[in-house]
Amino acid sequence: MFVRLSTYQGSPVPAQGDLTANWEAVLKDVREAPGFRGVYYLVDRASGKAKSLTLWEDEKAMYASEDQANQLRDQVAQREGQRVVSVERFEVGFSHLEP
Repeated sequence: MFVRLSTYQGSPVPAQGDLTANWEAVLKDVREAPGFRGVYYLVDRASGKAKSLTLWEDEKAMYASEDQANQLRDQVAQREGQRVVSVERFEVGFSHLEP
């Protein structure tokens, strides 16, 4: 499995702010990409720093989704008042998630 980790910086997010607003449309688009396995969106409300982590079946699927990912990342950052700080790619060495 491979992951793409994108880092964003924006304004602080209010404690009551809805982090799921507009994400259904983004998820719909990314789910259609071959090899997509999941996504996490991580936010530090106080600093406005955020990260998205997308999981891919293999390296080929991750790289095949690059153009679509670039478009979605830019759209989300603009809509949320953020800027893209970095995009990194990793192979998953191991993972575990409790049921």
